[in-house]
Amino acid sequence: MSAISVGQAVVLGVVEGVTEFLPVSSTGHLKITEGLMGIQVDDTSVVAFSAVIQVGAIAAVLVYFFRDIVRFVGAWGRGIVNRELRQEHDYKFAWWVIWATVPIVLVGLAAKPLIDGPLGSLWVVAGSLIGGSAVMWVAEQMARFKRSEQDVTFRDSMVVGCSQILALLFPGFSRSGATISTALIRDLDRVAATRLSFFLGLPALTGAGLYELKDALGQGVGAAPLAVGTVVSFVVAYASIAWLLKFVAKHSFNAFVIYRIVVGLLLFGLLTTNVLNA
Repeated sequence: MSAISVGQAVVLGVVEGVTEFLPVSSTGHLKITEGLMGIQVDDTSVVAFSAVIQVGAIAAVLVYFFRDIVRFVGAWGRGIVNRELRQEHDYKFAWWVIWATVPIVLVGLAAKPLIDGPLGSLWVVAGSLIGGSAVMWVAEQMARFKRSEQDVTFRDSMVVGCSQILALLFPGFSRSGATISTALIRDLDRVAATRLSFFLGLPALTGAGLYELKDALGQGVGAAPLAVGTVVSFVVAYASIAWLLKFVAKHSFNAFVIYRIVVGLLLFGLLTTNVLNA
């Protein structure tokens, strides 16, 4: 019997699609939802399922930003064969995304036993939700919003890319929350920070999903729940991306800070009263 039913996969797909790119932690919300549905959150196949359905959300980014991605890949390809074109910003940016992905891949492979084990505890999620909120609030206070997407540098990409490690090690911190906050601290405007977060997340999240696919299928999750969860994640994530880009153009991230603190405190309460098992 599959560790996750088709009905549960639909719910988890919605949660993944809504939260993957909002700075609220998709991993944290998935673990909380799994716990409330009685799913064993530290089961290897369940951890793998969560990573695989992220591919649906990533596919939504590929579709939504298709023109941008084609532009970057085209500039990268032209620059490879023509030295004179290597000074174009799009060519450089494509390389920066590649290099900025290396640190999280290395840490992810080295720390996988911890990530799948002790660091997957809901206690860690609760603490990370609140700790990440503090970082986001500080970023909003420090941000000067002076630089646009065209002002992004190699250093920006590496620093923001490395910040993804926080979310990898501390589920609940939020990958998008960490990357957007870091970009804001480096004085990028909110839209540029959000778009940079999307682009930097593409390689790492896609790679993680494909890497975990064998575990999800081979250790207890059926093909049907995986397919359903991934498709639902794609549809919901596409709508979430469109909404977020409109929201950040006119609003701060303070609403997300408050929301994360409330969810973190509620989670602490549920764990303390044994309503949820860590």
